[in-house]
Amino acid sequence: MVDRFTLDVIAQVLDAAAIEMFEVLRKTAMSPIIYEVLDVGTGVLDRDGQLVSSGAGIPSFIGVLDKSVQAIIAKLGDTIVEGDIYLTNDPNHGGVTHLNDVVVAQPVFWQGERVAWVASIAHWGDIGGRTPGSMSTKTTEIISEGLRLPIIRLFEAGVRNEAVVDIIAINSRLPDFVRGDLWAQVSAGRRAAATIQQLCERHGRDPLNAAIEAARTIGARRSNAGLCALPSGHYPCVEEQDDGTFWTAAITITDDRMTIDLRDAPTEANGPYNLSRDGAVVACQVFFKALVDDDRFANAGSFAALDVLTTPGTLFHAGPIAAHAYYFETRMKLIDMLWHGLAEAMPNLLPAGHFASIFGTVIAGQHPDTGRRYAMVEPQMGGWGATSKRAGQNAMFSTNHGDTFNCPVEIAEARYGFVVLEKTLSFGPERKGEFSGGAGVRVSYLLRNSAMLSVGYSHANVPVWSIQNDSIGGKNQLRINRSNGTVEVHHFASDIALNQGNIVEIETAFGGSRQAQ
Repeated sequence: MVDRFTLDVIAQVLDAAAIEMFEVLRKTAMSPIIYEVLDVGTGVLDRDGQLVSSGAGIPSFIGVLDKSVQAIIAKLGDTIVEGDIYLTNDPNHGGVTHLNDVVVAQPVFWQGERVAWVASIAHWGDIGGRTPGSMSTKTTEIISEGLRLPIIRLFEAGVRNEAVVDIIAINSRLPDFVRGDLWAQVSAGRRAAATIQQLCERHGRDPLNAAIEAARTIGARRSNAGLCALPSGHYPCVEEQDDGTFWTAAITITDDRMTIDLRDAPTEANGPYNLSRDGAVVACQVFFKALVDDDRFANAGSFAALDVLTTPGTLFHAGPIAAHAYYFETRMKLIDMLWHGLAEAMPNLLPAGHFASIFGTVIAGQHPDTGRRYAMVEPQMGGWGATSKRAGQNAMFSTNHGDTFNCPVEIAEARYGFVVLEKTLSFGPERKGEFSGGAGVRVSYLLRNSAMLSVGYSHANVPVWSIQNDSIGGKNQLRINRSNGTVEVHHFASDIALNQGNIVEIETAFGGSRQAQ
C-alpha cells in the first residue's frame, strides 16, 4: 500500500517531466512556429499508451499523443525495445492531424521492463509536397501533401537510422530546420525519460503504477462532477458553413455520460479539409474538457465519460487516401458547432461565438538579405465572445490553441525578411445595452522579396454567431494589395504568387456580443 503523500509526489514529478519536455523543445527548436508560437504538445503516457500528464502548448495536440503511441504499440507490439524512438505523421498510422505535425515517441524502460512512454508533436515548416509550407488547398489525396511517415524507427535499440534522417531532410525545402526540430523533439523526450527512470530508481515500479492509477481516478471523478453539474438532455447542433451548407450533430448529456453523435456528417471532402476518426475524437475531447473540468491537466481518466460516434467515409472519419492539410479548420468548425449548440440551450453557461479559426497563414520565400529559404507559418489571433456579465476577450487564439503566442514583430522581420507594417486591434461596433465581443487583430506584411502564399480560414462569409437575439460578430478576411493598385481577397488558397512591394493584410473577426444582465 502506497501512502497518499508518495502518490502525490510521484504524480507531480510525472507532470514536471512533461513540462520539462516542453521547455527543452521550446529552447532548442529551429523554427519560430515552435519556439515562439509554441505550436507543440508534450506528454507522458503509461506503458500501454494511456495519457498520464501533459506539458503546455496546444491542448488538442495533447489528445494526439495517446492515439499515436497506441498505434505504435498495436503495430509493433513485442518488438518494441529499450533505445527505440519512433516517428509518425500520417493520419492513417497514428499521426491523427496532417503531415506537417510530426510525432516523436520513446518508450521508457527500467530494469528491462517498459514502464512508460514520452512523446511530443510539433509543426514542421515544410514536409515536402506540391506547395512551399506543405499546406496546399489544391490536393485531393494525401499522397500529394508531402512526406508520409507511417510509424518508423528513428532509433532501433539505441542505433540511429541515418537513412531516415536523410529521407526527411531531402524531402523538405527547409532541411536544416526539419533536422533541428527533429533533434529538439528527440532531446526533449530523452530528458523526460531520464526523469521517469530516476523516479523509478527512487520509488520503484509499483508505486509509479499506483500513482498513475490514482491520478486517473481523480481525473475521472473531476470530469464526472463537472458532467453532473450540466443539465441532462439531448441537444441538436446545426451550423451554417461559408459554402452555404449546413453541418449537424447532437449532444446527449446524462449524469454519467456525454455522447457526441457526428454520424450525420457530410461525405469526406475532395480537398484537404478532412479529419481522421481520431482527429474528430480529439475535437470532442477539447470541447468536453472545457465544459466539465477546465483547470487541471488532462489524463486518460478525464475522458472516460465521453463517447464519440462517427461514420466511416465522412468528413469526421475520412478514408485512407483523403487529404488533410487544412484539417485544423474543420476541427475548429466542429468545436464551434458543438459550442454554439450548447450555448443556445445554456446561454448563461457559455459565451457567444469567437472568431473560430486557426487562420493558418503560410508565406514562403527567400530572405532578401541572407538568401536563405524560409516558411512563415502563423496562426492568427481574434476576438472572443462576450458573456451576459462581461465583454469578450481581445486578440486571443482560438479555443484549440491554449498556451500559444504570436510571433513577435522583431522575430518575424529578422527570420522572414519582410516588414510588419501594422499589428493593431480591430474593434466591432459598440451597442447600447450589450457587452461587446472582443476585438480581432489587423496585421499587414510588406514583402521585400517575392514569395508564395497559402491560407485557409473560416467565417469568411458567415459572421461569428451570437446567442438568441444578441448582436453577431464580425468576419475574417485576407487581402493582397498589389503594387498596381488592385486588391485581391482570398479565403482558402495556395500557390498565390507575391511580389516585392505587395502588402498582405489580415483582419480577424470580433466576437459576438451579449445583452448585459
